[in-house]
Amino acid sequence: MRVLGIDCGSEHTGYGVVELDPSGKLHCIALGAIHATARAPIADRLNKIFQGLQTVIERDRPEEVAIEDVFFAVNVKSALKLGHVRGVAMLAASCAGLAVAEYAPLSIKSAVVGYGRAHKEQVQHMITRLLNLAVPPDSPDAADALAIAICHLHTSASLRRQQAAASR
Repeated sequence: MRVLGIDCGSEHTGYGVVELDPSGKLHCIALGAIHATARAPIADRLNKIFQGLQTVIERDRPEEVAIEDVFFAVNVKSALKLGHVRGVAMLAASCAGLAVAEYAPLSIKSAVVGYGRAHKEQVQHMITRLLNLAVPPDSPDAADALAIAICHLHTSASLRRQQAAASR
């Protein structure tokens, strides 16, 4: 299975495509970030993110998409901008006919590090090890996106095993 993880942000939206092969090994297919100018109008930033995600989807052909779920934010304006970006990410996936799964930040960190309150550095370290990368991702947004994809792959694999056991 191949999953596109998206770490939504109004200025930097990270993406990571991870594949789980039949032997259970994880492979990093692509990673990066879509950078939108902070001074640009929000509509222009959203368009750039949408087009960037469409390009990633067309190029890397994920089967599913995973994004971080909404979390509590003190700054309402920032939360609204994040909501817009999440909507654009979901739209890009939907336009490509892909299902979207959402995960809480604690679930993502637990799936990758084993501890829901892990620090960004711990997540980057585990991403590097799990994907057998030569160096950690330069972009923390891309590292987070890879973590989201890995979380979805682990969760999906667990659900399939449970369903298989229940049908016996």
